[in-house]
Amino acid sequence: MGELGRGVLYPREQAAVATLERASPSPALARFVEFYWHVRWRTEEPYETKVLSHPNVHLVFEEPSPLIYGVDRTLFVRRLEGRGQVLGVKFRPGGFRPFAAGPIIDLADRRAPAADVLRPDVEDVGRAVLRHTDLDAMVKPVEEFLLDGLPAPDPVAGEVAGMVEAITADPALFRVDQAAEALHVSVRTLQRLFAEYVGAGPKWVLRRARLHEAAARADQGVHIDWAALAGDLGYFDQSHLTRDFTAAVGVSPARYAGV
Repeated sequence: MGELGRGVLYPREQAAVATLERASPSPALARFVEFYWHVRWRTEEPYETKVLSHPNVHLVFEEPSPLIYGVDRTLFVRRLEGRGQVLGVKFRPGGFRPFAAGPIIDLADRRAPAADVLRPDVEDVGRAVLRHTDLDAMVKPVEEFLLDGLPAPDPVAGEVAGMVEAITADPALFRVDQAAEALHVSVRTLQRLFAEYVGAGPKWVLRRARLHEAAARADQGVHIDWAALAGDLGYFDQSHLTRDFTAAVGVSPARYAGV
């Protein structure tokens, strides 16, 4: 699944029951939206898909009504049964703040009716979306809906998106104070901006990026030197990586890799 599926656990197992594809937003929405994603599944037996979520808010068009998914700071689990599909809008970190009435931390670990957070006509959009199965046809009414209510640009949202990208891409940043120093802001300012715009704290964002990398390595199906990987990811030792991974995923890294 590559970068599109990064964070999806047991990707080979899931690929047997579900397909995942993406589309880019129009230029006018690119400052807010990272991409659209479409999942279609067919399974004879119920299947639980599990995802280590990213620091992004999603607008998801599904039955019976569209929902806003805040940043899930635990393990996202969804039960798939029979046949179905959903279309999601993955907003950039900070990109949903201009659409929201308050701080994004208020949406953390929540699923809220999209009609309560956005506009009531999002329900009509949801019905129009799910009448189609072609990705481009599904995206079209969503683009029209978002463009119709396009908020004024928020320069801070763009700055925060850049902050998230910078601290998750730099393997030398392990702690919040290091991240704040690299970004030339105080720890308090960084924490405030992330609560307001991202919906998760910088410590969580740093740790989740490293768990994404650990899971991606485990999914390669090759021998892994876990002690060396723990050092590469900034952990004091292998036991700290094992503790964090097990708390987030439910099994140890070694056991996950052996599945």
